[in-house]
Amino acid sequence: MTKAAVNRTVLDNGIRVLTKHMPYVRSVSMGVWVDVGARDESPSENGLSHLIEHMIFKGTRRRSAYDIAKEFDAIGGHTNAFTSFETTCYHAKVMDARLESMVDILSDIFLNSVFDPAEIERERPVILQEIGMSEDNPEDYLQTLAGQAVWGDTPLGRSILGTRENVSGFTSQDVRHFFTRLYHPERILISAAGNLDHQQFVNLIREGFEKIGPGNGFPERTAPPIRSVTGIFHRELEQEHLCINTPGIAISDPRRFAFSVLNTILGGNMSSRLFQEIREQRGLAYSVYSFASSFMDSGLFGLYAGVSPENTELALNLMRQQLDRLQVEPVGTDELADAREFIKGNLLLAAESNDNQMVRLAQNEINFGKYIPVSDVVAQIEAVTAADIQTLAVELFGDQRFSLTLLGPLKELGPDFKGV
Repeated sequence: MTKAAVNRTVLDNGIRVLTKHMPYVRSVSMGVWVDVGARDESPSENGLSHLIEHMIFKGTRRRSAYDIAKEFDAIGGHTNAFTSFETTCYHAKVMDARLESMVDILSDIFLNSVFDPAEIERERPVILQEIGMSEDNPEDYLQTLAGQAVWGDTPLGRSILGTRENVSGFTSQDVRHFFTRLYHPERILISAAGNLDHQQFVNLIREGFEKIGPGNGFPERTAPPIRSVTGIFHRELEQEHLCINTPGIAISDPRRFAFSVLNTILGGNMSSRLFQEIREQRGLAYSVYSFASSFMDSGLFGLYAGVSPENTELALNLMRQQLDRLQVEPVGTDELADAREFIKGNLLLAAESNDNQMVRLAQNEINFGKYIPVSDVVAQIEAVTAADIQTLAVELFGDQRFSLTLLGPLKELGPDFKGV
């Protein structure tokens, strides 16, 4: 295998290590990924994945929280982490000459965090503030409310941040138990991209990560049904924030390429139908777009806008019209070509970033079990036809399984609303 290719090694305990050599950059981006997220929590555990993400940086047997921050700063690097419904990632980036130091620190915090009760008490109010910050942002909070409405009392319907009650009650023992129960080798992979040598990288991480033993069980993931409901949440705001949700598709669904083009045409950029109709032509909204949330076995599609309360019904009716239009009218040749070029351009520009390549290595492995070159994705985007988009639109939007969530000053919808 050439040095420029993607390399993959499986450690003796099953942890996967993937690298991509990018000799034209002078940095290395590394991520320790765990195929565990908020979706794998019971109701009483909701918020633990996110709490662990915070606590990983709060001290090990060798380093205090201050030591961790100081050492990363001292090598000119930066580090962070994020939690999603299905994965958690601890990542860092440094200049290539500092690779060994980065691996040492990131390995230490992942393998040797002590989850000190005193540090948990210090971090608890930080997460409570994070919950409050999310609820103070109407656009963010609307997504939480929409998820609860659509998915109900299931892991996908709960906030990744957890509840205030749970966060206030989590103990160090709770954190350790969740970590040791779910963070086992077959769920862990390490990806790195940049100016590095694969074998050298494997040698650096092997000794520590190969010591991780098997876990004692993993909760089964089941796809909950998507509910068709209307939720109106009153809050005294300047705008009415509205979200229409429909079923989406799973991450590995072969229709994902057509779905990407459909999303781009509908509301994925400034020339999209929603943006042009609702913002540019009518001036109803500053922010309006469509979006997709895809999981391993299910997905959700959404349309968002923030409008003046008196324009709520008009905006909703226009959004619904665009969903209907995709079902009955084939996308034009030029519009389809422009959407393809937009997606291809974004893919190719992102491919120049080793941060993006590090993420792609991990997500391809988790979702597909193999690396998929960007060129293959581009070819699949090029192959999407107008008929593919229309067929998918009928499948997703044609059976009227819509949900509507509103957040703002309205307490009910008026007579001009035709329904979703």
